[in-house]
Amino acid sequence: MMDSIRRGFGFLGQAYQMAVKDPDLIKPSIYALILGAVVSLLGSGAGIGLALLPGSRSYLPGIFLILSLIIFFLEYAVSYLFSGMTVRLVYDYLTQGDGRMDQAWAAVRREFFNIMTLAAASTLVKLLESLFGGGRRGRQSLLGGMLAGFLDLVWTTATFFVLPAMILEELNLGQSLKRATQIIKNNLLLVAVTEIGVSGVVDLIAVAVILLAFVLGGGIFYLAGVLSSWSASGVIAGVGAAVLIGGMMIAVMAALSAYAKTAYHTCLFLWARQVEEARAQGTADNSIAAPAPLAAVI
Repeated sequence: MMDSIRRGFGFLGQAYQMAVKDPDLIKPSIYALILGAVVSLLGSGAGIGLALLPGSRSYLPGIFLILSLIIFFLEYAVSYLFSGMTVRLVYDYLTQGDGRMDQAWAAVRREFFNIMTLAAASTLVKLLESLFGGGRRGRQSLLGGMLAGFLDLVWTTATFFVLPAMILEELNLGQSLKRATQIIKNNLLLVAVTEIGVSGVVDLIAVAVILLAFVLGGGIFYLAGVLSSWSASGVIAGVGAAVLIGGMMIAVMAALSAYAKTAYHTCLFLWARQVEEARAQGTADNSIAAPAPLAAVI
């Protein structure tokens, strides 16, 4: 366990070094964060507007369900489009030494329909998760929560490999799901162990940054209040500064986490594909060198 975590830190170090050498690699994650926030804000505004309409109580639950599905679809679409760009950029960097934004844009435009079908499928999975976890009785809620959590884990892991299949091998959703299943099945132990290391470390750092953001934000708010003798203007300024600084820290961490996870799964997909080719030619698996960032994990 500790060795997996140590290796996870090793991967992150190399992955972020790639982004420092080629800043284009991190740009899609930043774009996704900004556009995703816009979608969420617009969706929240639409929900508030619908709730304020006269006589809306009778049809509001149905409208909210439809609105929620639309928002989920748009957020998945934004996430997958820019993650697809990251996949292509990482691939170009590893194979050509330079991730090119024009090739990344061309790749997601070419696979736009397939990416949208993946977003629609993820929206359906999200709906199923909510249905599984929606039991009112304790036993149903526990079982439903377990089913929802398992479904989320399986689907999320699968989509990380579906995107490279779509972007790099130009497969549709059905073919990409089959390809992702094949990759995971043939490398189940490797995927499980490295997933714990990389995803565990990324999530651990994210939690630490979020806690630090709340502590720092609270400190800024308190300091502003004390310096202004808790005047209204001082409190408002403190809240604004706390939200701004804390929010920026969380946003940066979210972008870095998204990039790291996409880079990891792209590297693992590429390595698994090389191993498949080696096996088909009768070459030993251990003769295939993993991409540099992934080598730190395996």
